[in-house]
Amino acid sequence: MKLDDAIKRRHSIRRYSSQLVKWDKLVRILDSAGLAPFAGNLCTLRLILVSDIKLIQEITEASRQNFFSQVPALIVVCSDPSIAINEYGIRGYKYSRQQAGAAIQNMLLEITDLGLASCWIGLFDDNSIKKILGIPNEVEVEAILPIAHKSVLRESQRKKLPLPNILFFERYGRKQRNLTGMAR
Repeated sequence: MKLDDAIKRRHSIRRYSSQLVKWDKLVRILDSAGLAPFAGNLCTLRLILVSDIKLIQEITEASRQNFFSQVPALIVVCSDPSIAINEYGIRGYKYSRQQAGAAIQNMLLEITDLGLASCWIGLFDDNSIKKILGIPNEVEVEAILPIAHKSVLRESQRKKLPLPNILFFERYGRKQRNLTGMAR
């Protein structure tokens, strides 16, 4: 699939089949995270692949979202901001979060390209997830990505966000483009 197609087709899916996902596909998804940009080439990213159904159900409870309780695998995306903070000071915390977001997007696009389904989950009890998975306190839990085949039930497609709703020119809030000095 072309990148443009994957970007347009990617959307959150919340209905999954319990069919196992092949290991080579999981590896491709995980590998795509490492191709994200990292400030100063310092990787703050940490990934936890979870396939134990009991752990998945505990994570589901900690997120208060039951829709992914039967997926065959999920990825818990974490970041260790101390790595970037040591290099960039407090701004390193921001870089660490940005890097996690870029890695998450790479994985979501790879999941789409492989014909699989996922949803970027950001609502969860951080302390519960850390306890369940033995994550150190200084490490941030950024997201949970269920990895599964789509259910046979049809999901509604994502609606395109109109660019004029989010685009400004030169300054925040400016909706008009200054044509002077710009390529047309």
